[in-house]
Amino acid sequence: MIVSDFNFSKPDEIVKQLCERLRTERLAQQMTQSDLAGRAGVGVTTVSNLEAGRNVGMETVVRVAVVLGRSKELEALFLPRLESVDDIRRYERSTRRQRVKRAPTDA
Repeated sequence: MIVSDFNFSKPDEIVKQLCERLRTERLAQQMTQSDLAGRAGVGVTTVSNLEAGRNVGMETVVRVAVVLGRSKELEALFLPRLESVDDIRRYERSTRRQRVKRAPTDA
């Protein structure tokens, strides 16, 4: 399996790669789609749809990741990038604000 950098991939390409990885991981753990579905508390069709890249909910992705022992990878998803003191201050301010302010338009 080739590990690729998602920085230069289109969203549909990323989905395809993730689906392939999911299927490979399931097979490496010698699980059928039915086994995985039962342990994750979802239907076999849902697992099939997930592996095929068809629309499934985020909760399903999380359930499947947990069953496959990959929940650690989810922890890093959408964590703030705090590389400087300014980043930390900006992040702290954003946690208090409820909405993003729109930029004024020159009409």
